[in-house]
Amino acid sequence: MARVLVGVKRVIDYAVKIRVKPDKSGVVTEGVKHSMNPFDEIAVEEAVRMKEKKLAAEVIAVSCGPTQAQETLRTALAMGVDKAIHVEVTGKDLDTLQPIHVSKILAKLAQDEKADLVIVGKQAIDDDCNQTAQMTAALLDWPQGTFASKIEKGDGILTIVREIDGGLETVKVKTPAVLSADLRLNEPRYATLPNIMKAKKKPLKKLTPKDLGVEIKAHQEVVSVEDPPVRQAGSIVPDVDTLAAKLKEGGFA
Repeated sequence: MARVLVGVKRVIDYAVKIRVKPDKSGVVTEGVKHSMNPFDEIAVEEAVRMKEKKLAAEVIAVSCGPTQAQETLRTALAMGVDKAIHVEVTGKDLDTLQPIHVSKILAKLAQDEKADLVIVGKQAIDDDCNQTAQMTAALLDWPQGTFASKIEKGDGILTIVREIDGGLETVKVKTPAVLSADLRLNEPRYATLPNIMKAKKKPLKKLTPKDLGVEIKAHQEVVSVEDPPVRQAGSIVPDVDTLAAKLKEGGFA
């Protein structure tokens, strides 16, 4: 049976209104509610379901980030993950951490943990990069099934239904493979109180990128972060003729 590695990211909660720092160096994160990236919740749920169907022997969650990322990992453990690995990244290294760094960490851990599957959310809701699964697959030289809305496991073969522009695409990949979860793959479960208590006793290993031989040197610099421009109020016209005349004259500016 397969061993599944699931990547989870701690992000600002989806319900929080994002505020830009006064110096425009980034967004305000201190004192702001954080939670597991919603697409990663779907990835965790899929991995746990595989275990419940006896398609996976063990599920391991991985998160890169500050000490608080352990809270996100505990949530994954409470959902049914067997063990967790926290790769600690703090300070300026965290500010400049990119998908390529996370991909290298996941690829190394997939090899170390002898994983047959790597599952991550298709993208994080904070940076919307949508790169980690693809780069992890490239680094491992494994096939990939991204934007998965359905996964069926056969004898060493995965059948993936992918959401693409204009419809659905079905692909078959051999394992080991890397998958990314789309919105309609499943509905994640809520962690129950007994499982939250059990999660506290499950193993959580702490590592650093250096332990894994991964360098997290910054490849880009954030010049400025700004709020999007405020949308101008709309105009109401009395009839179609007025609308046509306005458009002919060059709009409503």
